[in-house]
Amino acid sequence: MNFNNVLHILGLFLFFLGLTMIPAMVISFYSEGGDLQALVASFFATSGAGFIFALLFERSEEKISLTRKEGFLIVTLAWVSAAAFGGLPFLIYGVTPTFADSFFETMSGFTTTGATVISGLDHLPRGILFWRAFTHWLGGMGIIVLAIAVLPVLGVGGMQLYKAELPSPMKDKITPRVVDTAKLLWGVYVLISLTQFFVLMLVGMSAFDAACHTFATMGTGGFSNYDASIGHFQSLHIEGVIIFFMAVAGMNFALHYRLLFTGDIKSFFGDGELRFYLLVILIATVIITVDLHLNLFYELGKSLRASLFTVVSIITTTGFITDNFDKWPLSSRIILLLLMFIGGCAGSTGGAIKCLRILLIIKHSYLEFYRLIHPHAVVAVKLGKQTVPADIMASIRSFFSSTYQRPSSPLCAWPSWGSISSAPSRPWPPPWETWGRVSAWSIPHQTSSRSPRRASGSCLSACSWDDLKSLRFSSFSFPISGKNRIESPPRLC
Repeated sequence: MNFNNVLHILGLFLFFLGLTMIPAMVISFYSEGGDLQALVASFFATSGAGFIFALLFERSEEKISLTRKEGFLIVTLAWVSAAAFGGLPFLIYGVTPTFADSFFETMSGFTTTGATVISGLDHLPRGILFWRAFTHWLGGMGIIVLAIAVLPVLGVGGMQLYKAELPSPMKDKITPRVVDTAKLLWGVYVLISLTQFFVLMLVGMSAFDAACHTFATMGTGGFSNYDASIGHFQSLHIEGVIIFFMAVAGMNFALHYRLLFTGDIKSFFGDGELRFYLLVILIATVIITVDLHLNLFYELGKSLRASLFTVVSIITTTGFITDNFDKWPLSSRIILLLLMFIGGCAGSTGGAIKCLRILLIIKHSYLEFYRLIHPHAVVAVKLGKQTVPADIMASIRSFFSSTYQRPSSPLCAWPSWGSISSAPSRPWPPPWETWGRVSAWSIPHQTSSRSPRRASGSCLSACSWDDLKSLRFSSFSFPISGKNRIESPPRLC
């Protein structure tokens, strides 16, 4: 690993991060809130540290090409350093009393988590509030993705950073070059943000509030300038605009690009994940509306307004509120909890598991039941007309549980086999918790009555339950198909 290149790029990143504080400095200068000194000091500390890093650790080649390890390390260090340096305005001004609090607040902003340790937001200076909301907007599409669009100008390749940064299980590169993809995604992000900013001003928000709430909406983070969040405005029109743009921010931005720049309406509304996302919102809204109307005796219109806003806010992981849902019926709160785990679409600024993973795991579970009924059927998980590769499904399964493995054969199971040709001391069959994967061995076996196949190398995932029928036990050695024996123990992965 080339640490010079890693630290050089980290220095460039910090220098760029310091520059992003300039808009907050301008806001502070014109609002005269008393926070300008804190923002200026933070700007010089961040950009100065980045400049020093970039000078001390010179690149080892004219155009830096990164390995996957280096890409992951840079992304990790970038997020940690962004939270550390980005929290300086809060710490220096005194909004947060300790470095830990400022680190927490900024990490919550950049990751668009939305949790906060700051109270009394209504009385904070505008420069601090603007920077706080701006961290959402930078982190929403990804400050790393933004850096990818800039770093090639400085001679740094960005493919490994792109792979390490995007949370989607299926990377959707709009163009062959990752730099162009990053630029287009950010272009769409800026265009939609500007649209929301002007629409919020049209429905009665001030320019400052419109900017800050646009940052929090498009980043799906939920930082507001007021302790009462969106409930502070008590405006149906403002709530309607924010509902729409929260839902938009929870959709795949690659779909937005195709809709806006290619006019491909069919592929937009024909996307399976998008339809699943909208269906979940519709079902949850209807159920909670009825529940509120029957149990809290809200008017039907008020129930619909409160439920729709909260459902979209929760499923996109934005976190804006207009009503105290802690007082809602238990059934409604359980639904909101489930929505919190589902999240928005892959390729969106939303968090949580993502609808794509939920949809694919549902399809995969259906096919497993289908195979029980039709054991010889050759079927694959599909998203629309596209077959989902096996490695993508494997990564999604491991995402849900790093410990669960579908048991393939008893031969893939037992740790500490000892000598297989002698009677083991452990019971047979082995307990379920010991099932695992086996490597570095091979076994001829029959996957069907017609086609013999050898399972070798990485694991016995090719074995199926039908293979059990061909196993016969004789002094705990295993003749397979009547003639082949395993005389040496398999090793667990």
